[in-house]
Amino acid sequence: MTWVYDPLPAPTAFDVRVQRAGPAVAVWLWTLAALVFLMVVVGGATRLTESGLSITEWKPLTGVIPPLSEADWRAEFENYKHIPQYSAVFPDMDLGGFKFIFFWEWSHRLLGRLIGLATLLPLIFFWARGQLPAALKPKLIGVLALGALQGFVGWWMVKSGLTGRVEVAQERLAIHLMLASLTFAVLVWLAASLREKRAAVPAPPRALGVWANIFIVAVLAQIGLGALVAGLRAGRAYNTWPLIDGRFIPPLDQLTLLRPVWRNFVDNLLTVQFQHRMVAYAVLAFALAQALLTRRSAGAGGASRRANALAGLVAAQALIGITTLVLVVPLWAGLLHQAFAMIVLGMAVAHAQALAQAR
Repeated sequence: MTWVYDPLPAPTAFDVRVQRAGPAVAVWLWTLAALVFLMVVVGGATRLTESGLSITEWKPLTGVIPPLSEADWRAEFENYKHIPQYSAVFPDMDLGGFKFIFFWEWSHRLLGRLIGLATLLPLIFFWARGQLPAALKPKLIGVLALGALQGFVGWWMVKSGLTGRVEVAQERLAIHLMLASLTFAVLVWLAASLREKRAAVPAPPRALGVWANIFIVAVLAQIGLGALVAGLRAGRAYNTWPLIDGRFIPPLDQLTLLRPVWRNFVDNLLTVQFQHRMVAYAVLAFALAQALLTRRSAGAGGASRRANALAGLVAAQALIGITTLVLVVPLWAGLLHQAFAMIVLGMAVAHAQALAQAR
């Protein structure tokens, strides 16, 4: 008997697609990340213009069409007049003013619907064509679930401001923003992970990846604290820096004025702004220390350049935050501050993902 070596057949183009996502998938994920970024900025404008309660009903399908006639506009305006915000904040508003705030909230909700479609339809397409690696599929299902959850959380947030108060509950606003930020971070991570792996010589120490992941958590926490500041309009109080109400550290009795004590962390304007300031200092110190540690541990390569860039972005964000505070939160500064927070988060995620991929 003669034995003949019969090698396995070379993988077909279809096999390659299954094992590695193509560039189209990466472009899709980066586009989704950009859309979520835009969603956060529009959401910030909605908050700063007091537009979030202008639409008093949740209509997931029919709500995509704005009022088309004068009668429709007046009916929407009458609905708005029945909630406390109208009489307390905008008692002199006319129909033209209502259309302005309605536009922001409608745009915010429309963008959310577009992101949902931009997630679902390409997911079905790439899945059907076998262009998604098996490991990527459950993660993309998770992204879709996060988007659906965000829609419910958004309405849950809006409902809190329709009765009994003149704005949405700040803790619900924080959850809404943090969920959007988490979705953005996941999308950036997945998109960045599709880059072709480049071996690092030598590979960065594992500790750098651990610290990079902890930094992401710190940035997300700071974004949540910023949402509490926005929800309470705490940025319009104590508009001096570096002192707050004449002191660097306010008296403990003022920081713990409310009972039970835990309420101060979400309801006390002074405490909410103070904790946002202190965590900002901590995040900046963390970023600078990370840059120094990365340089010492990994040399002057790509990891060090990313860590330095991240530290620079955090420093710029701190300056924008100070400017926003001192100027008493003008619209342009508030939006820039929120947008830059997402840029910092995106860079932090890209840095951590590159470290993970290099190992």
